[in-house]
Amino acid sequence: MSNRRHRSGTGRYRDQFLHSPAWHARRARWFRTEHRHHGTLTCAGCRRPATESELELHHLSYRGVTQVGGVWRAFEAHRDLTAMHPWCHGTIHRIIDRDHGLSHHRTRRDATTAAIRTLQSKLARGTEEVAG
Repeated sequence: MSNRRHRSGTGRYRDQFLHSPAWHARRARWFRTEHRHHGTLTCAGCRRPATESELELHHLSYRGVTQVGGVWRAFEAHRDLTAMHPWCHGTIHRIIDRDHGLSHHRTRRDATTAAIRTLQSKLARGTEEVAG
């Protein structure tokens, strides 16, 4: 299985699931749990504090995302989601997409962890071409 981000307009996940009531409810639950356990929200990519409205959630695993009878279900484990600023989230996907080992030969969780380390290392060095 590939970890590459599919840009086609026919992607049910991006075109349907991310707009579903199930996803919006799951996203709200994830942020409530984070607030309760950690107080401050932080981007997993750049490690900067942020508000819920400034962050997106990245899936480390799609287990729990199902469609039953045409209705989306969002029962991802809390640890299968991580918050990121949109720029960091997009950069993580670009890092994964451009690295054959990450995009084809690693689990999604391992690929994301490696991409986050790459992003954080480049940000620490002040590198502008983070996804290059």
